[in-house]
Formats: sequence, structure tokens, C-alpha cells
Amino acid sequence: MKKIFALMLSLTVLAVLTAAVSADDVFVFKHGFDLDYPPYSYINDDGETGGFDVEMAQAVCDYYGWQYEAVPFNWDAKDLELNAGSCDVIWSGFTINGREDDYLWSIPYSDNTQMIMVKDGSGIETLADLEGKVVGVQTATSAYDLLNDEEGQAELAKTFKSLEVYETYTIAFNDLKAGAVDALAIDVTSGNFLMSGETDYKFLDEVLGSEQYGIGFRKDDTELCDKVNKALMALVEDGTYDEIGKKYPEIYDFLTLGK
Repeated sequence: MKKIFALMLSLTVLAVLTAAVSADDVFVFKHGFDLDYPPYSYINDDGETGGFDVEMAQAVCDYYGWQYEAVPFNWDAKDLELNAGSCDVIWSGFTINGREDDYLWSIPYSDNTQMIMVKDGSGIETLADLEGKVVGVQTATSAYDLLNDEEGQAELAKTFKSLEVYETYTIAFNDLKAGAVDALAIDVTSGNFLMSGETDYKFLDEVLGSEQYGIGFRKDDTELCDKVNKALMALVEDGTYDEIGKKYPEIYDFLTLGK
């Protein structure tokens, strides 16, 4: 009886140790993203994460059997979070253009364009009409960079009454609704999401700039970058990328992989 008990105890200990080792062997993929950048990434009112980039990151984890960990942050803290090791990637409608040497980049997976959003009937029909107007923009975005870059649209920004900088585009859009700003400089994909269900807003025809989105890695994380690239192409081949993309019609036509 004692032998049987000892054997059972040994097997139990072995099982516990095996489970512990297995758990330690599972890679935890820490996905860093903007906590309020729909439709790419966001946290809803229930505290749940969502968005195209969030779903794709989860699909990459499913492909490899990795454990997914969401690391939402305010966008201007992205570099601090990445460099501190709090996250493995910045994956949240992240622009490659102008940042080519700052990160190790995945293959581009989406195009995007910066444009000006206004209320219908505002009298603003061209970029020239923004003279003397209050324009909003989210901090640390491509639109913000364009309006502060002498080689971009800084000359245009000098004609504004003011350029109001917001923590998120959701807050900025609410101020556009309230009349606190006259226009928003915004990524068209994000703007499409904010305008969905709205009928009183539009983009001007003129484009501020164009770009590509990718996933930003620390420069020495070549192995992880290669694995994510491999998974992305596999998810294109099996239809997952397209299936997730169709959930977000505001950005679907801008998705580039497999097209």
C-alpha cells in the first residue's frame, strides 16, 4: 500500500513539474497598442480589447500557440513601453514612413492617407479655407508630424488660428461635434470609423499625405519579426486576414496583403 501511495505521489509531483515546465515554455506575446485608436485598437466600455490589429495579433498567437497579452497605452508612451520591455511590439495603425530607421519593421499590411475632416456646411471646402481656423489633431500621429514638418505641411499649419493637440481622436472628434474645433487632421481609416453612422461630416478632397502601416519591433528582435511576418502570410493564405478585415469595412479597402 505504501509503495502504491509513494508511486501515486511521485506521479503527481512529476505531473505538476511537467505542467510548470510546459507553462514556462509558452511564449507570451505582449502586444503594445494605442488604447483608443479605432478601428485598429481600442478598449471598449466593458474593458474588453478590440480592433483589427488586436484581432490579427491574437490570430498570430493562435497560429504559434503563444499566449496573448494586451498592453494598451497612451500613444505618446509607445517608445517608453517598447524600450522598457513592457511590450514586444508596437502594433496599432503604426506608420512606417518617416520612421524607417527607428524600428525593425514587419512587412506593410495596410495603406493609409491623412486628410482633413470637417462638418458639412462649415464653409471649409479646400485646404486654403483652413486659414484662421482651429484644427485638431492627435499627438504623435502622422498627421501631427506632417503639420509640424517643414518638408510636410508646416506651412499650411502656420495659416491656422491654432493647432489643438489631443490625446486621442475620439476626444478630438467630440470637440469637432461640439464646435470647439473647425476641422480635424486625421488618418482616413480612423476618420471613416468615427464618421460611421454620422451624416454631417466629410473629408476634403485634398490629401495631406500618404503612408503604410506596419508592426514596429525593437531593432534586435529579428527572430520575432521573422516569425510574425511568416504568420501574417500564413493568415493571408488561409483567409484569416481577409475574414478579420471584413469586420472593419472602414479600413478593408486599404488592406494590402494578398492583393
